[in-house]
Amino acid sequence: MQQTLLKHLRKISKEEQRILDGVAEVDKDLYTSGKDFTVDSRKMLEEGKLIAVRTHTRFVHFPAHRHNFIEVLYVCEGHLTNIIDGRQVVVRKGELLFLNQFTTHEILPAGESDIAINFMVLPEFFDVAYSMAGSNNVLADFLVNVLRQDEERGEYLHFKVAEVLQIQNLLENIIYSLVTGKGDQSRINQTTMGLIFLYLLDSVQYVEMRVPDQYENMITMTTLDYIEQQYRTATLTELCDKLHLPMHMLSRMIKKSTGFNFKELLQRKRLNKAVELMCDTDLPISDIIAAVGYENNSYFHRVFKERYNMTPRAFRIKHHGESRVRL
Repeated sequence: MQQTLLKHLRKISKEEQRILDGVAEVDKDLYTSGKDFTVDSRKMLEEGKLIAVRTHTRFVHFPAHRHNFIEVLYVCEGHLTNIIDGRQVVVRKGELLFLNQFTTHEILPAGESDIAINFMVLPEFFDVAYSMAGSNNVLADFLVNVLRQDEERGEYLHFKVAEVLQIQNLLENIIYSLVTGKGDQSRINQTTMGLIFLYLLDSVQYVEMRVPDQYENMITMTTLDYIEQQYRTATLTELCDKLHLPMHMLSRMIKKSTGFNFKELLQRKRLNKAVELMCDTDLPISDIIAAVGYENNSYFHRVFKERYNMTPRAFRIKHHGESRVRL
């Protein structure tokens, strides 16, 4: 980060000076008008604005609180420790923490060298990012849906992307724009966030989520639907590209959720389809083998016999014309 910008962010704020002078607690009136500690967007964002930024207040423990907006925490220097649903989440230099609306968390005191930026974002701000990511991107769908929910479910996304220079440069640009407040750059900032979003999708292997089961279920359903629709030509590589997931991560999720790996799921689908064609049509077996996506006849015969304990020809003779589904 530019030293000039970092020097500006290191300055002791009036709120921090008050804390250093001996008032050792957060002034809740700066953040909320209500009795409970819900940081209010009307206090933090100018009217008509979808996003604002402020440096995190150091030297004090932030008690459990929540927000009626999305908070994106970015650490410029040092680290910041959050407690979310009883779990300690340490955000280090260059990392991002997305906190959904109404996610309750507390923050341990930050030292003078712990410099963090709070982006305060209304959900509509992400509309441009979503359109840039593409409506058929299942991961973008998931992330945006998480961020647009307004229920108290303790959801967060922790991106450990300190080494992704494109994300770091884009964040510096948007921080500079919002801190200096030069001109109305709302569209530029939304587009910049869209670019950050695209890079985050390509860096999903570095994310930790508070909603892993929901996410993994979504990935599993997408995998099964992909195999169902594309079994003739389906490949794990193509699916990884569609989901913006590294192969090792997707393979682990599929195995955990279904008990089978991708190759086994695809083979089961192809064999089921082959059995259906054998029993319901008079197509030659060699044509059926090609129709379900196998290029090697001898390989098909081997895996078929391993599963059904008989050859394809014997299976056809035994079951030809049966109306029930054969699994």
